[in-house]
Amino acid sequence: MTNYFLQAFIYLVAAVIAVPLARRFGLGSVLGYLIAGVVIGPVIGLVGEETSVIQHFAEFGVVMMLFVVGLELEPKMLWAMRHRLLGLGGLQLLLTTGAVAAIALYFGQQWSIAFTIGLIFALSSTAIVLQTFNEKGLSRTDGGRNAFSVLLFQDIAVIPMLAFIPLLALPELVEQAQQAATQMAAQHEEMSLVADLPPWAYAMVMVATIGILVVGGHYLSRPLFRFVASSGVREIFTATALMLVIGIAALMSLVGLSPALGTFLAGVVLANSEFRHELESNIDPFKGLLLGLFFITVGAGIDFGILWQDLGLILGLTLGIIVLKALVLLLLTPVFKIGQSDRWLFALSLAQAGEFGFVLLSFTVQNHVLPGELAQLLSLVVALSMMLTPGLFILFERVIEPRYCTSEAEREADNIDEHGSVIIAGVGRFGQVVNRLLSANGIKTVVLDHQISQVDMLRRINVKSYFGDATRPDLLHTAGIEEAALLVVAMDNRDSAVELVKYVKHTYPKVKVLARAFDRGHAYLLRDAGADFIQKETLLSALELGADAMKCLGFHPFHVEQQKNTFKRIEKRSSDMLYGAWKDDSSGERFDNNYRKLFIELEETIKAAMARDRNDKYAMSERGWTPPPKGYDELLDDDEPLTAKRVDDPMSSAPSDEQIKP
Repeated sequence: MTNYFLQAFIYLVAAVIAVPLARRFGLGSVLGYLIAGVVIGPVIGLVGEETSVIQHFAEFGVVMMLFVVGLELEPKMLWAMRHRLLGLGGLQLLLTTGAVAAIALYFGQQWSIAFTIGLIFALSSTAIVLQTFNEKGLSRTDGGRNAFSVLLFQDIAVIPMLAFIPLLALPELVEQAQQAATQMAAQHEEMSLVADLPPWAYAMVMVATIGILVVGGHYLSRPLFRFVASSGVREIFTATALMLVIGIAALMSLVGLSPALGTFLAGVVLANSEFRHELESNIDPFKGLLLGLFFITVGAGIDFGILWQDLGLILGLTLGIIVLKALVLLLLTPVFKIGQSDRWLFALSLAQAGEFGFVLLSFTVQNHVLPGELAQLLSLVVALSMMLTPGLFILFERVIEPRYCTSEAEREADNIDEHGSVIIAGVGRFGQVVNRLLSANGIKTVVLDHQISQVDMLRRINVKSYFGDATRPDLLHTAGIEEAALLVVAMDNRDSAVELVKYVKHTYPKVKVLARAFDRGHAYLLRDAGADFIQKETLLSALELGADAMKCLGFHPFHVEQQKNTFKRIEKRSSDMLYGAWKDDSSGERFDNNYRKLFIELEETIKAAMARDRNDKYAMSERGWTPPPKGYDELLDDDEPLTAKRVDDPMSSAPSDEQIKP
């Protein structure tokens, strides 16, 4: 027992030290786990032969990961992605398999071995790629979405691979295995339901098992989860989730199939279940720990003896596989219109072999398709290619992507041939809404953005926009800043937005500047730069959501509207005082003790105002709760704008905030 405690402690210490350091240096957690394994294994020797045993246990992390991936794959989403799945994913798999198999045949391998090697290296690492995408925020890029489609197709393609590979068994390997099995029977016996079945019966058992898994998961899982959930004991639901995953893995092992395959199918079957999120939250902690352990054992299990003995061959195969897969993927990018830096992200992120390679290598040896010596050499190639993957991401981020950013920055700005009364700098998620509202009301706008992809997207939906950096004085002059009435600053770069406001207010003081602020600190910087009107991007939407939350909790809509308006009024009235405290701060931190004290007082003021009876003189200003004035509908059809002068508007006589003091 003491030995198990020591081994567990060594693995955990290695992970705790290596992973944060790898993340800090921008290498990613996966490379941290792999480095930790190499250090405690081949380098220091703290772990030894037990690594192979632990790796079998750690592979259950891959099993759980595929179960969680399956849970996230709703059939509707699969159908919506069918063109990318079958087209991009299918072509990648076929072309890579064919290219690798052709090279293996050229070097004298049998066709069955060459084809099997092609299938193994056609797969990429779902674990590394998806985890790296999430850590680096690349999941929503065009390259990231296409890479996910290919990974998804590869995971699904493992199903027919596992069914087909046993049919490629070599007679000489089968004979050797039968002799070895007689010797091993006395030492170790593994349970199997298909050990003595002929190939045709074995195939039928596999098909029947998958059918039982799909049908049973659909019709039996929901009553089971409802029964367990009715107990109200959370740990029993966790136990049920683990029971489900372990039971399916055991069933698949008994019939000679991959446990990862079974749990992936089970996850897909349960993707539409109302218990999907609960299952995912219960499995996720176990998945993360075991997946990290799996990568540590991959690093610790590298046989440096074989590596040094055939170093040139292994490195050549590793680099050759990466280059070959990247070239195949790059060839597919123009067909599926993946351009700019996304095509390099797509190609480099999928250029490695995957964790399924270890599963398939073990499966091929068990089914007498590949010799053990060849499988061991190929496993080193798979491991090294996985270890080089974070380096490919670093190559993309630090070498390739900056070149595309530079090319956009050096591209000449568009020739602006129209002027408008409003110039909008930045048309991301915020600026687009502003532009749509103004354009819908017949207001002429000039839209500028420094991201060519954003400009191209707007042009595709018939929104006229111009590529260029709004902080450049010559571009502002071309856009007609001298004649413009308003400048709307909705740029994503905070510092650039502040500098633009400062320049415009200094050079063109008559132009009103309306700016989007990310938070309070940014709002104060914009105000300090001279912005005439500032809107914090989340304030109004957060207030609306908070109001909806109060209504859902049973508060009367009229009361909710009053409280919301009270909050907005006090927030607006206190902004000058908070800005003054922020501006007067001499500590350099901008949010000193005086500011924090005032902010706390503001929160207390809001609470006190909320607690007061709202049957007061403010109620008359609740315009949204008064009937529309007489003749309002007819006036909406007029060309002349509707104003308080033309309509008997109750708001026109409402007192202002300055006239009313709490």
